[in-house]
Amino acid sequence: MADARLQTALSGISGILVTPFDAADAPEPARLRPIVDRAIDAGVHILVSNGNTGEFYALTTDEAERMVAATAELIDGRVPLLGGVGRGIKDACRLARASARAGASALMIHQPPDPFVAPRGVVDYIRRVAEAGEGLPLVLYLRNDAIGTKAIADICAIEGVVGVKWATPNPMKLSEAMAACDPGIVWVGGLAETWAPPLYAVGARGFTSGLINLWPEHSVAIHRALDAGDYTGAGRLIARMAAFEEVRAEEMNGTNVTGVKTALAMMGLDCGPTRPPSAWPLTERQAATLQGLLQREGLLRADALAG
Repeated sequence: MADARLQTALSGISGILVTPFDAADAPEPARLRPIVDRAIDAGVHILVSNGNTGEFYALTTDEAERMVAATAELIDGRVPLLGGVGRGIKDACRLARASARAGASALMIHQPPDPFVAPRGVVDYIRRVAEAGEGLPLVLYLRNDAIGTKAIADICAIEGVVGVKWATPNPMKLSEAMAACDPGIVWVGGLAETWAPPLYAVGARGFTSGLINLWPEHSVAIHRALDAGDYTGAGRLIARMAAFEEVRAEEMNGTNVTGVKTALAMMGLDCGPTRPPSAWPLTERQAATLQGLLQREGLLRADALAG
């Protein structure tokens, strides 16, 4: 099972870092330094390289390897690092080996997006990734619970699985899955701050966050409230950031990372554009909404302009 430090971190905030791009559309991980430092200083518990807010599916495998290695150097052991792995089995195993070499604390295995996925095939997929990961603990990233509770229990029974990021809006199915699996597994709310309260209510702990790239202090405050059982206080804090998540959810979630990177640019932390098929840039209305939130919360750079 997970060591105590990793288990505690998974019960906290999993901060999903963006992937910065330079003017030539190449990853430029050095731009993450102020983002990483602020997140750690604010109390974010664990950071994730090559997650969906990091545009994992828009990166080449070479780029993903570079990002996990560079992110590990930026973190320098201050908090645990999850290295995201996935896509075809060969790429997933290659990234698992690269993440282990980089010093990641655990692997986050993206749910295979292949259109022909058999539940027993997912078991084989995770086992092969686990072998390539040289014994690193495994965190499963579950975005589709249609495989059913039995299949979820089967993949959670694989040696090395210590956590599950539950990213489906089905709290009762989460409850069923938790009851069917090892009680030592940490179940993390994988739908960011807005879905954390209902997932907490059935037993999840901690949550993923893209907000930590720009406002980690607020994520930490929400986590603190939920850990104290203060759902009313957490709700008030979540309402303050609601416009941010509403913008990110537009266009079939195609503005998810666009909203994060636009906010960073407005704050003077330009991480470049998103890559297609993500939407870029935000519409004037979307950008104005985001700018208004940043201005109200004192996060906006003085000379920032929407759009």
